Amino acid sequence: MVASGIRAYGRWLTKSVNSTILPDMKKFKNAHTTPTAVRPNPPASQLGTVLRSEREARGWTLERLARKLQVTKGYVSRLEGGKTKPAAKMVELLAKTWQIDPAPLLILAGHVPADVREILQSHPLEAPTMLRDSFGEGAYDSALPAASSFTVRETHASYAAGNPEYKLVEDDCFSWLAQREPDSIHAVVTDPPYGLKEYTPEETSKLRRGKGGVWRIPPALGGCVRRPVPRFTVLSEEERRDLGEFFARWAKSVLRVLVPGGHVFIATNPLLSHLVYVAMMEAGFEKRGEIIRLVQTLRGGDRPKNAHKEFEDVTVMPRSCWEPWGLFRRPCEGRVQDNLRKWKTGGLRRIGEEQPFCDVIRSSPTRSPERDIAPHPSLKPQAFMRQIVRASLPLGEGVILDPFMGGGSTIAAAAAVGYQSIGIESDPEFFAMAKAAVPRLAAFVPNGEGNAQHAGNGKTATRDQQSLFV
Repeated sequence: MVASGIRAYGRWLTKSVNSTILPDMKKFKNAHTTPTAVRPNPPASQLGTVLRSEREARGWTLERLARKLQVTKGYVSRLEGGKTKPAAKMVELLAKTWQIDPAPLLILAGHVPADVREILQSHPLEAPTMLRDSFGEGAYDSALPAASSFTVRETHASYAAGNPEYKLVEDDCFSWLAQREPDSIHAVVTDPPYGLKEYTPEETSKLRRGKGGVWRIPPALGGCVRRPVPRFTVLSEEERRDLGEFFARWAKSVLRVLVPGGHVFIATNPLLSHLVYVAMMEAGFEKRGEIIRLVQTLRGGDRPKNAHKEFEDVTVMPRSCWEPWGLFRRPCEGRVQDNLRKWKTGGLRRIGEEQPFCDVIRSSPTRSPERDIAPHPSLKPQAFMRQIVRASLPLGEGVILDPFMGGGSTIAAAAAVGYQSIGIESDPEFFAMAKAAVPRLAAFVPNGEGNAQHAGNGKTATRDQQSLFV
């Protein structure tokens, strides 16, 4: 009796399992094995797209890449399909195989490169803030993080709204300066060719073809085309001497047309600034300091080329986090106050009643909204340019000159703050670019603040000058 009862209970239990649990198990199994249920990981999919594009651009087959990596063809196919995440060692082997920088691939694969991890660990407060400011949704927001010790705000200063005059000239700057009447320019704000070579017809042709030359053309990854930068370390001693002679001639030409007390703001870089500064001072200019543009760049910070594994703790050059702008002045006639009365120059325009113009300015790199308007390789952001352009005329009167106009950022900044200006550019394509871009850049509102708003009195306040003191 007992045995038969147990057998009956067993049959009932088996029937219950078969009728209730097993169907659910089959559904679970089918849901996880059908092809439609496999969803690629978005970051892995992005990496896969980059890998496939890179492989096809090189003319490699799946079989060839698999042999080089010593993996199966199916594994490579899954990588390109975004269905598997490679280990960091595999990414490094892939980069070594193609002789490309592994860092972007590591990031797309969800790994943090060692040097980036070191930066984050060494600067746990500053690094995340800089990344958010530079690349996050608030990248155009000018507000400094709370950790910054000082912010200079322009609370009262204003400038006239309207349509200020500007003149664009397609010409060689030396020819134009030679014909310009003396004492007729009140300030110069310019970003000259640092190495002379980079804007010659031969080098600009290479730049536009993407073939390098003196220009370093970074690789495009994930559909992002990184902007080219000139390689000043390739200049020979003879080219450096030529650079010094170029600026010596240029400084004398500018000194003649600049009014007494007029300032020159000239962009340079830490490698070559001494050649520019010496030429300016020997021509007769007074050095009045430097404007430091705090901006994170990709210049420097690399380990020894082709030996980065052997010398992991070595940086060949410091990572550049600033851009120097030399500040020079033609000597005043007598006292500054007398020069201001006669020539309207001699000093710099203050931020407001309580704040002077400062020589350290926090700046982001030029972002795509402005680069889409003027895709010049040396374009400076309006948020920065409007600050130094405004400061260059202490009374807000006079004419600003940019003898190396490029994409027109100086002229646009002058128009935005209500100043008269003249831009000179010798390259026909860059001149056409500037001609089209200046009105749009002048109307551009930095920091995503929408359209420019003019007060009822016909004036509009300038944006805050962001400065950092350490």
